[in-house]
Amino acid sequence: MQRTFVPPIYNVTICGGTHGNELTGVYIVREMQKQKMEKAGSVSVTTVETNPRAVAAGRRYTEMDLNRCFTDVLLSSPITESTPYEVKRAQELNAQLGPKGSAKAVDLLIDLHNTTSNMGLCFIFYSIDWITLHIYKYIENNLNSVPVRAIQLDIPSSEAYSLESVGKHGFAIEVGPQPSGVLRADIFNVVKEALDLTLQWLQKFSSGHSFEGGTVDAYTFVKSVDYPRDSAGKATAIIHQDLQDNDFKLLRSGDPIFQTFSGDILKYEGEDLYPFFVNECAYYEKKIAFHLAQKKTYSFPHISVKND
Repeated sequence: MQRTFVPPIYNVTICGGTHGNELTGVYIVREMQKQKMEKAGSVSVTTVETNPRAVAAGRRYTEMDLNRCFTDVLLSSPITESTPYEVKRAQELNAQLGPKGSAKAVDLLIDLHNTTSNMGLCFIFYSIDWITLHIYKYIENNLNSVPVRAIQLDIPSSEAYSLESVGKHGFAIEVGPQPSGVLRADIFNVVKEALDLTLQWLQKFSSGHSFEGGTVDAYTFVKSVDYPRDSAGKATAIIHQDLQDNDFKLLRSGDPIFQTFSGDILKYEGEDLYPFFVNECAYYEKKIAFHLAQKKTYSFPHISVKND
């Protein structure tokens, strides 16, 4: 397989607290700051607690979901007295870590998240870039305590709405299940191990180590499914027990997906797809019961660092 030379990764920023009640990232970032971890070999490491007001309040956000504020439109919108705090904070973070899409942006941005869904450890990213896929493959090969999966959001950069899109390369690490506002040692340890492996890969890459190409399976977002609702917009059903906790299990036409409060079973109709973020607590307000994805295989080349 042909070798591709990739520019060095000089710096990485690790973020936590984008959602103030997802505590694993908050406490990992605080511990890294306490340990004054500023280098991984030749790679500069910085940490950011991204939504301190929401963290202090113990809430996902204070006025608006920060992790929906990084589109080009919101990052360039005028600031007024009525601008939500999270839009202001997104522009501050873009100035600090970006600007998005510029040569000045941080080389690699990692944002840490928790989910209440039974998803194991997931990489979430937009573009299919070689750095992200190689790091993902390295973690998939070396982390055995939970399932490791990749989720790809096929969205143009200008419409990419989450924090990791600000970096030249970027991904979110989403781990669950963990209730909002709660810390679990097993989840904390999984995220810590994934970060340690990421920094290990970066050190090897920056020191001149070459990485073989290969393939990865990724789940590409197709659509969202809402709960059944009455004429007043109130939910009339819950996730069926056969779907609950079965994220990434292939969903086929005829499989039960909802149970109405009166006991009726509602079945899935449509093409075979993979559900994820099943019954995610934070998505109730967004009217999302679960997402559906296609499973695709992506190839990536043998890479080495491109020396100046």
